[in-house]
Amino acid sequence: MRGTWVKRAVVAVAFGVSVVASAPSAAAAAGLATGAATAAGERIVLVGIPGLMWSDITPADTPNLWRLAGESALGSLSVRAVRKDTCPYDAWLTVSAGVRSAVGGACGMAPTPEADGEGAVVPEFSWLWEVREQDDAGTLGQALHAAGRTTMAVGPGAALALADREGRVDLYAPSPAEVTQWSRGDVVAVEIPDLVAPYVSGDGLSEVPELLSAGARRAAARAADAKLGSFLPRLGSATVLVAGLSDHGSVPHLRTAMLRGPGSGPGSGTGSDPGTGAAGTLGARSTHRDDMVIVPDLTATILARTGVAAPPAVVGVPVDTHPTGGNLNERVEALRTADVAGQTIRDATGVFFTTLAVLQVVFYITAFLLLRRRDGLPAVRAAAVALASIPVSTYLVNLTPWARAAQPAVTLFVSIAAIAVALTVAALAGPWRRGVLGPLTVIAAVTAAVLLGDLLTGTPLQLNSLMGYTGVVGARYYGLGNIPFALLATAVLLVTTAAADRLVRAGRKALAVALVAALGAFAMLLDGWPGVGSDFGGVIAFVPGIAVTALIVAGRRVSIVKLGAFCAAGGVLVMAIAYLDYLRPPASQTHLGRFVGQVADGTFLPVISRKLGAMLSTLLSPNLMPVVLAAFAFLVFALLRPGAASAGVLPIAFERAPMLRAGLLGALVSGLVGMLVNDSGAAVLSMALALAVPLVLSAGIRALQHGEPVPAAGYPGTPPSPATA
Repeated sequence: MRGTWVKRAVVAVAFGVSVVASAPSAAAAAGLATGAATAAGERIVLVGIPGLMWSDITPADTPNLWRLAGESALGSLSVRAVRKDTCPYDAWLTVSAGVRSAVGGACGMAPTPEADGEGAVVPEFSWLWEVREQDDAGTLGQALHAAGRTTMAVGPGAALALADREGRVDLYAPSPAEVTQWSRGDVVAVEIPDLVAPYVSGDGLSEVPELLSAGARRAAARAADAKLGSFLPRLGSATVLVAGLSDHGSVPHLRTAMLRGPGSGPGSGTGSDPGTGAAGTLGARSTHRDDMVIVPDLTATILARTGVAAPPAVVGVPVDTHPTGGNLNERVEALRTADVAGQTIRDATGVFFTTLAVLQVVFYITAFLLLRRRDGLPAVRAAAVALASIPVSTYLVNLTPWARAAQPAVTLFVSIAAIAVALTVAALAGPWRRGVLGPLTVIAAVTAAVLLGDLLTGTPLQLNSLMGYTGVVGARYYGLGNIPFALLATAVLLVTTAAADRLVRAGRKALAVALVAALGAFAMLLDGWPGVGSDFGGVIAFVPGIAVTALIVAGRRVSIVKLGAFCAAGGVLVMAIAYLDYLRPPASQTHLGRFVGQVADGTFLPVISRKLGAMLSTLLSPNLMPVVLAAFAFLVFALLRPGAASAGVLPIAFERAPMLRAGLLGALVSGLVGMLVNDSGAAVLSMALALAVPLVLSAGIRALQHGEPVPAAGYPGTPPSPATA
């Protein structure tokens, strides 16, 4: 969640205390987390309006939803289930299971239940786990029935959500107009399909982003609002949870989420008295965002609000609320902007990485040709620094309001370019410009500082970043992503070895080694710590990178055996961190702790298989592999044929700054190991190369400009001792 750096800085102490404090049973911990209202057992009504976005809600078109929003805590709902777009069937099934689920095959509306007295039965419900392998279907309804709660479903999707393992709900009505007594159900689910039904053809969603005209969509929103208004006043004091639940076309969006009821007011997440919710945002620990929740959180919230312990299969956590400023118009506009930002990033990511790959390849070819003739050295150096400035600029741009612009995509790219130019000028024009490692140190230090600062403040810069993640895609919501890990590891190792180089020259090698180890370990722990970086594969890759760098700085040899031992040490360390996370209550665990649980119950192999498949697929990426191949080809030629290929810039850089070689090799080790252990695969190595190689090349050009002689061809790349450098 967004927080202060002080809060994040003491997270390690707080986490250790939380492990001790979590000794009571999970059920007891869950009871403590839900507060007094939960202990009493509330009546709760889930109103699912599949396809509903904040852009659909206005005072004129949807007065009932607008009025309810003024009384509620508000947030964005990331509806990602398994597919890239989530149909109503998958969404309601996810509510039922408490974990992301998909029916597979054709996917449209939920099946129509069969009447059974006052209740109903979802036909062939067992088919979901017997054929479709949706083993957790019915988790919510079964838990409610086991606790003696009465379930009422209105509409087919609602019946699917509340059905127990036999597919049964206690009370059922096809539509809200046919319900006479809303108070009979302890847990009520209502489906209002007006907004999504026009987009469903047969058993599938529309294959176009927006099938309806603007006027037709407003009419559908008005119909859904009128249906909500017909029964909302009859719900009495029940807690009302409204959710957009599913996508409505081929392009995913952030959807509407709002909660009205006891404990939904500002500050209720900290245990204060219930409020009106008039200034609260709706978030959850699952996303670590104050204003974003996921569909499994709805399941956990229903159970928590009714005083029922969540089964282990439920991965969501109860939603919580947080105070915020601004009136209703400003709050809703902020949520609309969040969807615009996510959509823009999703649409622009392919263009960005294609452009970056082209720029990298063109740069290496141009540098190769110019350096052979020693032409345009200042221009090549400036271009190298500019290229290395682009990654951190993709995060710094989120300090600007680009998503509110009339043309957000254009504003985004222009702003990134402007920031990169500013960083390049600062690196090349400052007092450090005369040093061989000056610009390298500036860019690496800025990159490391931005990413570490982002981790300590809840990662607001990585969210909706071209090199980060979005709630629209729903792959990650907080912590350090795989590409940011590659940039952080590379930047930290380069900047620490730049500092170590000065220490070694001053005869303080032991202090230089300690500096590399200490700063590297600090960044690595932030990367892997649950709730901060929460990066599993990053720790495995960071440890050998730090160790290799420290050994080379110390003047020791690195062998394959040692490298394997370092990788194993990274695996042991991350499993230890994950086990500490596993000791906490289930609702407080991150995916690290849940992985330990999967190892314990033997269900971890599908996770490993899925990540391995994703990693292998990146090896064919047209945006990633050209960067890897071009950068490695340039390195090989620059080291093996320095006089002919690059005017000897890399050997000269290693002579003038002997420890630079340690940082480069450490970064390459982290990038290579990171490629093998992360599902982003080649993206990790390509981004490590995209930052490291241009910066090292810029240092070599500066050394060459100082008039150093060109090393002979066949130079082995081994720097002399500091005493002779």
